[in-house]
Amino acid sequence: MKENVIKDKTFAFGKRIVRMCIHLEENKEEYVLSKQLKRSGTAPGALVREAEHAESHKDFIHKMSIALKEANETEYWLHMVKEGNYISQKEFDSIWIDCDEIVRILVAIVKSSKRRKA
Repeated sequence: MKENVIKDKTFAFGKRIVRMCIHLEENKEEYVLSKQLKRSGTAPGALVREAEHAESHKDFIHKMSIALKEANETEYWLHMVKEGNYISQKEFDSIWIDCDEIVRILVAIVKSSKRRKA
């Protein structure tokens, strides 16, 4: 079976985000930011899965573009959580690296897919 890097990375990232949000809710009693972070941080994985069975090349690009937008939004919420002192710099750096990598991969996928003919 062929390896799907973005599928694996977005799934693993989504799990990390869920665990982080549980920690924020249970230990920091932070619910608003954690809800936004959970929604945007798990969306790329779901969208990548949807794109696997896209109805067309255009639909594939659309789903991957939305996954990219959600990953980018996740970067925003991670900054908010860090700046609110809900997570340490070390915790932020660790998850930020993963999020940034996902953004870069999705950018590459969207750009290369747009160059390909349908």
